[in-house]
Amino acid sequence: MGPLIPQGFVNADLNLFFAFIIGLGFGYVLEQAGFSSSRKLAGVFYSYDFVVLRVFFTAAITAMTGLLFFGYLGWIDWDLLYINPTYLWSAIIGGAIMGFGFILGGFCPGTSLTAAVIGKIDAMVFIGGMFIGIFIFGEFYNAFQSIYTGAFLGNVFVYDTLGISRDGFAMLLIVVALAAFIITQRIEDKVNKTPDLEKKARPSYWIPSAVLIAGGLLLLLLPSQPRSGWHEVSPDKILTTMSNQHHLTGIDEVAYSLINGKDRPVMLVDVRSAEDYARFALPGAVNIPLHQILDHRYENILRSPDQKVVLYSNSNTLATEAWMVATRAGIENLTLLDGGLNGFVQTIFQEEHITDSYNLNVEHQGRFREKARNYFLSGKAVPKTESVGTPVIKLIEIEKPVQGGC
Repeated sequence: MGPLIPQGFVNADLNLFFAFIIGLGFGYVLEQAGFSSSRKLAGVFYSYDFVVLRVFFTAAITAMTGLLFFGYLGWIDWDLLYINPTYLWSAIIGGAIMGFGFILGGFCPGTSLTAAVIGKIDAMVFIGGMFIGIFIFGEFYNAFQSIYTGAFLGNVFVYDTLGISRDGFAMLLIVVALAAFIITQRIEDKVNKTPDLEKKARPSYWIPSAVLIAGGLLLLLLPSQPRSGWHEVSPDKILTTMSNQHHLTGIDEVAYSLINGKDRPVMLVDVRSAEDYARFALPGAVNIPLHQILDHRYENILRSPDQKVVLYSNSNTLATEAWMVATRAGIENLTLLDGGLNGFVQTIFQEEHITDSYNLNVEHQGRFREKARNYFLSGKAVPKTESVGTPVIKLIEIEKPVQGGC
């Protein structure tokens, strides 16, 4: 589902469902395009039909340019992409075996399944051969292992091997693909002796070709610094904020907020583990562990428009990491409790509160911290839960009915 699941637009639990739907659509398109016919697939090797080559090239350059643009916009996280490691011998031998099977059977694994679904017997035989090959490879893996894992080159990229940039290679591949489209079409027309009237009746592909070239040029001109989120904050801005200490909230401000009770202007977020939070936490704090800081369940809390969100941990280390991750992801107006939980406890409960009648600021600060310590020690900062009252049952004596009567 591309960027839809990581960005929270589609529930991750529905991933397999959408994969199933997309798979059905892909199979339908293959069948409608004629890929269920072994003659069309084998036509590449006999020069009378290059549709498969053109489709593969189209898929490659479309996926390539899409990934590059999505990565730049932050819709795709490159760290989540799996790159197949390169084993030289298995790549060469495996490619030769698959190419030979392609010529002999006229199918690739995907198109064979499409053809088998509509009842093609040769495709069913092809699939049977695949399972036999898988069985042989699995049973005799120890004999094949030295070849299969031989000449390991790591996760190499073609553009690194060629010594050019990633965007430069993208532009080069687009040009090669367009040239292949033109050359193969001419070879196909010559082999099939296509009439001139049929050539003239074909649609023009100049517009999509121009769009592809423009996309390749745009990739070359875009800045090299990609984004990893739609609302991502630049590293320079984060560093500037940290150096100016604009991301810190003082201990006195947090204490004042806790004393105000229901009118607290500060939302405290404890980023420690659930065990540490259960052992001791500031009154009214919400626990969002560091590894869950970007969980969509807590987005409304972190983006609270009415309260100042203050992250804290035992010291500033864990909270700073949580602040940087959340701020980098575009969650604004987050701050840190200066000194963390340890600093709060030391300042309010352990330090001697100095008063100085000649310095009003020091006098006011000392008196406030003394008041805050007494307030917290008295338990007034702990949110009270109103007990459910016992329902009052009023007993009414009911007189017995008089016996007899007329």
